Amino acid sequence: MKTCLITGASGLIGSELVREFLSQGYRVYGFDLKNNPELKHPDYHYIKVDISNELQVKKAFGKIKRLDVLVNNGAKAKPENTPLEKMKLGEWENYLSINLTSVFLHAKFAIPLLKKSSGTIVNISSTRHLMSEPHTEIYSTSKGGMDALTRSLAISLSGKIRVNSISPGWIADPKKILRKTDHEQHPVKRVGWPSDISKMAVYLASDAAGFITGQDFIIDGGMTVKMIYAE
Repeated sequence: MKTCLITGASGLIGSELVREFLSQGYRVYGFDLKNNPELKHPDYHYIKVDISNELQVKKAFGKIKRLDVLVNNGAKAKPENTPLEKMKLGEWENYLSINLTSVFLHAKFAIPLLKKSSGTIVNISSTRHLMSEPHTEIYSTSKGGMDALTRSLAISLSGKIRVNSISPGWIADPKKILRKTDHEQHPVKRVGWPSDISKMAVYLASDAAGFITGQDFIIDGGMTVKMIYAE
């Protein structure tokens, strides 16, 4: 049985990633600070981990004997729109440690296992490394760093481990009621669902994607290619 590790496994996208990989016959390990009680499955193993803490990550990896897929999904959501000149250094460092350093840590400990299985890494980034709203420097920087790390790792691990990323746009809970205009502004006429991301992650982890590495896949309903003018 193939094994997948997903960070941030209890969140909106993380939970759907867990379900999708389980549906494909994977044994799944979920690293997060909290467990999602809805994720009950004999092949799902939740481990409480601060994904930015090296000692905790190392200890958690000691429980994994085989690994085929690492999905770096864990992240701290976008902060309040604090102007950069008013931002505290500790806030900046905290966001980068969770959103970017955690990717380094999990790759560091996963690489020896993934080399044995000729496995793959899928990083969940964001379209925020391509487009921004005012005062979102922390989040955009962390996701831009992830994009660069994805490409760099793909070259360093060439022939051994494939590395790709997914950049979601607006991903909403299907149970949440949104305005018609929220959907209509997207060229595909709807916002994204967690399953849009999980299905791409499973594809990138599969043999069908064996010729793909070092790439970022934008899943945003076409928003990053939509020209917008003020009316």
